[in-house]
Amino acid sequence: MRNMEKKHDPNTATLSSHVLDTAVGTPGKDLKMTLYSQAKDGSYTKMGSYVTNSDGRVKGFPTLGAGIHKIVFDTDSYYKGECFYPECSVVFRTKLGEHYHVPLLVSPYGYTTYRGS
Repeated sequence: MRNMEKKHDPNTATLSSHVLDTAVGTPGKDLKMTLYSQAKDGSYTKMGSYVTNSDGRVKGFPTLGAGIHKIVFDTDSYYKGECFYPECSVVFRTKLGEHYHVPLLVSPYGYTTYRGS
């Protein structure tokens, strides 16, 4: 049986994200998000801004170094101000040579996330 696992560049970490709107049971289409990387002094540097596609996914994240990163999901714009959490910040740690999938399950009154595959 051959190994179907995708090989990752040992010098970078890769990232993907997927948003599901659990209030309506559909992908979170057109949800804005911003990716940041943490510097050694604890401050964050913006890496880019993205918008989910019709399937609730983002394409085009940059490769990442090892360290701490943050995605801020703009739920206020997505729910047009009708939500309890105006943003959902997900902070995560990466190691080189691995892929990280950061899904967000969101509704106007709650959210959850986990490390996907």
